[in-house]
Amino acid sequence: MSSPVRHGPATAASVAPVVGISVIALVVPTSVHLGSLLIAAPILVAALSTARWTGGAAALSLLAAMICDIRDGLLHSAVMPVHAAALLAVSVFLVATCRARERVRKEAGQLRAISEATQHVVLRPLPRRIANLRVATAYRAAESLARVGGDLYAAARTPYGTRLIIGDVKGKGLRALDDAAALLGAFREAAHQHAALPDLAAALERSVRRHVAEASHTDADAAERFVTALLVEFPGDRAVMRTVSCGHPPPLLLRDHRITTLSGLAPAPPLGLASLDPAAYRQNTVACAPYDVFLLYTDGLAEARDASGGFYALADRGTHWHSEQGDPEALLRRVLDDLVRHTGGRLDDDVALVAVQCAPTA
Repeated sequence: MSSPVRHGPATAASVAPVVGISVIALVVPTSVHLGSLLIAAPILVAALSTARWTGGAAALSLLAAMICDIRDGLLHSAVMPVHAAALLAVSVFLVATCRARERVRKEAGQLRAISEATQHVVLRPLPRRIANLRVATAYRAAESLARVGGDLYAAARTPYGTRLIIGDVKGKGLRALDDAAALLGAFREAAHQHAALPDLAAALERSVRRHVAEASHTDADAAERFVTALLVEFPGDRAVMRTVSCGHPPPLLLRDHRITTLSGLAPAPPLGLASLDPAAYRQNTVACAPYDVFLLYTDGLAEARDASGGFYALADRGTHWHSEQGDPEALLRRVLDDLVRHTGGRLDDDVALVAVQCAPTA
């Protein structure tokens, strides 16, 4: 994180008080001692700039204070050492505070860089076009310095069509990130190996169970881990979308500038609590029209609250979601802007969004 300080304001803040107070001190009667007021310069600079500039302002203030005290006839009095000692003590404190602040900024910048790198490794950026689909994604972490957490998404172009997953891990922090990474790795491999979505769901259940079993050696609460997930498939030979839900919220459909919830889905339990039998997973099929946009999301969107505690119900907002030919990126921008207005900019949970448009090949 780079410092937002500019040298111009810092220079003005350091020089102007010194010059102004010194000029006044040289004009007023010698009985009025203004040298102690010069501590204002390093205080102002410390609020605006770095330790280096603060130290420079302190040195300039100390020199000006000595000149003012000498002019006032305090060279051999006890007042001048008191002025100098007070200015030095405050300046040392200010410089130390600035150095500590700079270390915090540097560490925060490093943490942000690590978080961003982790996001690119765990949540790989999805291409804007996969086969004949247009894709857009968005992720908003509840914690200000976080870039990735327990929400996840991924896509794979397979012999069976384009497949996507969006999910939400129970819990937060490093444990949630560990579970998310494990599921994403399993999906990226298994998506190419199973011809039907129920078979893929059962394979992911096996992977999650293995991951939980391994985690139980170091985590006594590992048995309580689970992941809600929605599997989506767009076969290349038919204009349909197939889904299998494992305890995850249903997709939303943008058609004719209105958002509706796709009802009729019968979700299985979340992964980690579900069945190893593919027959336990119900596959749903929805017809796609050109320029339809399907919005996949995590419960951080549906459970976001306003100041009065009201949930964010996107499909019931009564808003016309106008965007040119259902552009998925424009849709996500509008949804996020609306979400920020609803919550007042405060998110209690991470939010992941994936918008997929059934665009013509041409």
